[in-house]
Amino acid sequence: MANQPTLYELSGNGIHVTYSTSSITGKPLFNYHDAFQVRNFSGDEIQTVDTIIGKLVSVFLIRTVDSGSTSFTLVVPSVTLPPSDVATIVTEGITALHKFSIIGPPQGQTELYTFHRLHGTARFVVF
Repeated sequence: MANQPTLYELSGNGIHVTYSTSSITGKPLFNYHDAFQVRNFSGDEIQTVDTIIGKLVSVFLIRTVDSGSTSFTLVVPSVTLPPSDVATIVTEGITALHKFSIIGPPQGQTELYTFHRLHGTARFVVF
């Protein structure tokens, strides 16, 4: 029995996300699915940052060298699991459009954010 989750399965607004802090290879995994794409990430493709509001787990959904990119960030809240090793959670996912141009920096705000309410489970799984 563990105290901290190792697997998060969340959905909302047509987005489905699975994040595991480790895997059989020892690397974290992040799976993203929406109406337009299914993306799978592992290891160094996943950026994590501990903050005061929880862990921010980010991946690039689209990355270009000449016109900008799109990222998705999952806000992973702190969770202490009950004896069943599974808890229901509600959190946010953030899609960010990062503007860029090879003919010069864009004017004004260069990141645009869309917030998505996500709900699902956090659980302990042995990998």
